[in-house]
Amino acid sequence: MWRIRLDIAYDGTDFSGWARQPGLRTVQGVLEETLATLFRRYPPAPSVNVAGRTDAGVHATGQVAHLELDDAQLRSLRRRGDDARTMAPDALAVLLGQRINGVLGADSDVVVASRLAPAGFDARFSAVWRRYEYRVSDASGLRDPLLRRTTVRHPTVLDLDAMDAAARALLGLHDYATFCKPRPHSTTIRTLQSFTWRREADGVLVAALQADAFCHSMVRSLVGVTVGVGDGSLTGDDVVRLRDARARTGEFLVMPAKGLVLTEVGYPADAELAGRAEQTRARRELI
Repeated sequence: MWRIRLDIAYDGTDFSGWARQPGLRTVQGVLEETLATLFRRYPPAPSVNVAGRTDAGVHATGQVAHLELDDAQLRSLRRRGDDARTMAPDALAVLLGQRINGVLGADSDVVVASRLAPAGFDARFSAVWRRYEYRVSDASGLRDPLLRRTTVRHPTVLDLDAMDAAARALLGLHDYATFCKPRPHSTTIRTLQSFTWRREADGVLVAALQADAFCHSMVRSLVGVTVGVGDGSLTGDDVVRLRDARARTGEFLVMPAKGLVLTEVGYPADAELAGRAEQTRARRELI
């Protein structure tokens, strides 16, 4: 079997999230349906394993996934007239993304690049961090209709400095249960490595967050609690109190999905990929 890395970008507006769900259009569903079309003569169609599942409406410019192809499936990617004996596996792996994009069409809301994965690579378990951005347009800026699918409008002027200070108070290794939707048998312990706010030249406020991993709704909740500081409904002390409470609350808004973009997933050096995957599979414990 040949493991292939996929680098994926998508506009999440018309998707019900990443994960395949019966009767709903999802990113995983669209990709796996495309793969079933590409490999209809070479079943079974491969499944796609992702670095991090995104919710309905969330976008990505740097999503990562992997799949496995057998020899026959890999060879079937060659172009007409190519000699399969002279096409190396790494060249054939690159063709997979081109084939997927060709089936999806030029106006698709999903775009894929592919390459042969190094030994030990696992899109989910080998990752050392994930990076997201969140865009908010407050009352100090002009409303841009071209950004309406990727930017959330806030009705008041937000205090950038207060939001940035509140973000720094959330950094480190913590149990982020206050900011995560609970899932059975899942931990909410994470290491938030960076969290900053900046204002772009067009006036849009952008939050940038990086962690070893994020639990369900964590990014949108962290953004929401700092926006609460920015509009004066919460204080910096409130943020620390909520962080340490480790309990879901209605004191802050979980921000809408459309402002959120998965921008990058980080991996260690190739020689460390397998070891990292084993380490990540172990349940996190807060010391």
